[in-house]
Amino acid sequence: MRRLARRFLRNPGAVVGLFLLLVLALVALLGPGLVGDPLEQNLLERLKPPSPEHPLGTDQLGRDVLARVVHGARISLGVGFGVVLLASLLGTAVGLLAGGLGGRWDNLLMRLTDVFFAFPSLILAMAIAAALGPNLGNTVLAVALVTWPIYARLVRAQVLALREREFVEAARALGAGQGRILLRHLLPNALTPVLVQASYEVGAAILTAAGLSFIGFGAQPPTPEWGAMVAETRNYMAEAPWAATAPALGILLTVLAFNLLGDGLRDVLDPRGR
Repeated sequence: MRRLARRFLRNPGAVVGLFLLLVLALVALLGPGLVGDPLEQNLLERLKPPSPEHPLGTDQLGRDVLARVVHGARISLGVGFGVVLLASLLGTAVGLLAGGLGGRWDNLLMRLTDVFFAFPSLILAMAIAAALGPNLGNTVLAVALVTWPIYARLVRAQVLALREREFVEAARALGAGQGRILLRHLLPNALTPVLVQASYEVGAAILTAAGLSFIGFGAQPPTPEWGAMVAETRNYMAEAPWAATAPALGILLTVLAFNLLGDGLRDVLDPRGR
């Protein structure tokens, strides 16, 4: 672990990404208790520029932009981690079964993933979100349903490369059943690329969810979700650019942090890459 930590700390991009994520985590955990109500309106204070009373200004309804951005950090991070958790569990299970069982099961499960890969992910997520109804929970489910095939393909490839290795043959020779081999020997050895991919996908999930909210298929006003905030304030860019710029910067920094962290994890955990 010390060697892995040293390798990670030698990557300046990974350190920057980790620092940004720690700051975002603190904002999401502690920030909502330190700022005001993100839904409180004051039309007499609408579209006010940044000031000591409102450090990031106010929006078209007089709501404090800082309070909405801080509360939006918790929502956006929750969406990102929720999507990755659902998608990785489903994709890992499908990939493990397809690679471990092989034969007809492999063909059936991989053709199912091909169906999802046949559609553009954003269009498919829009269709699912529209069918389920536009809200935050359905957005998480919709984005998870279009991203699980990535994990399925990744885990299947790892299992196919591992299932003929000597330690698996030794387990079979000792009488281990198929389920024990899958869960005890193949799954732990296939998780490293899943962890790296998950670190990238959290940022991608946040970006996709924000895009769905921007076009009306995700979180609905007055929920302080970053994509919905940009959508609400985009018509006021000329007179109050801070109202849309603040949540957009939140999306930018969060996605950048997860991408930098993913690069660092890949360098540390993948010896072939080094």
